[in-house]
Amino acid sequence: MSGSPADTRDPDRLAVDGLPPLRTVIERHELAAKKSLGQNFLLDLNLTGKVARAAGPLDGVTVIEVGPGPGGLTRALMSHGAGNVVAIERDERCLAALREVCDHYPGRIEIIPGDALKTDFASLAAGRPTKIVANLPYNIGTELLIRWLTCEVWPPFYNSLTLMFQKEVAQRIVARPGDDAYGRLGVLAGWRTQARIAFDIPPRAFTPPPKVVSSVVQIEPRGAPLPCDVRKLARVTEHAFGQRRKMLRQSLKGIDGARLLEQTGIDGTRRAETLTVEEFVALANAS
Repeated sequence: MSGSPADTRDPDRLAVDGLPPLRTVIERHELAAKKSLGQNFLLDLNLTGKVARAAGPLDGVTVIEVGPGPGGLTRALMSHGAGNVVAIERDERCLAALREVCDHYPGRIEIIPGDALKTDFASLAAGRPTKIVANLPYNIGTELLIRWLTCEVWPPFYNSLTLMFQKEVAQRIVARPGDDAYGRLGVLAGWRTQARIAFDIPPRAFTPPPKVVSSVVQIEPRGAPLPCDVRKLARVTEHAFGQRRKMLRQSLKGIDGARLLEQTGIDGTRRAETLTVEEFVALANAS
């Protein structure tokens, strides 16, 4: 019975979109999560709905989802007003389950089989207002984010990113100077975007449960970040944080650090984690 205590304990049974519970979909299609693909399926439809809401209004925008798996977040995006979702899925086993969601929302979902790391996301956006919303596979999440943060064209092709990461990675994204987690990712994100952790998700919400807490990060591009060559900034941060326990005069030696420090007036006895984003930009511009 729909009102039984068992139903109350299992949010997946509370689906209101007319599609089968996600557990049923996974069992029917034999979709055991693959560690090699960084898969952890989020089955709680209350939480997938919370992720979709965190992305803000979805009407009138193209939503790109990476790694939809059995389609839990895809369904939530549909239920929360997304008019057009482009879902990129590498795992061929999941395609049949995704097609069922696609058939349930005719004309609103495009499924692209393939590797997100080989996808031209700007072409998918095609100049339309676009948001990326995804429970990113753990093994490619950071690499994808760095690519989206270092687009040659800025403002970028996307209006916002609503992404799920391991909490440790999320903390690196939003870290500020002096934080233990502050590093190259925090500089790149802080330079071009405003990022915040929206909420955490416990391991038990996933199948299989990961060993770590996950976090949903909301990222919005800055309209006019400080002028800087992204390749030079990436190079400076790579050297500075590559030997983060050393003073800057040591860690930047390989890129003529003495000259850069003198030109920018930055004390060479400082360490990378103490520099502001503005100081890293100054170093990059001097290189």
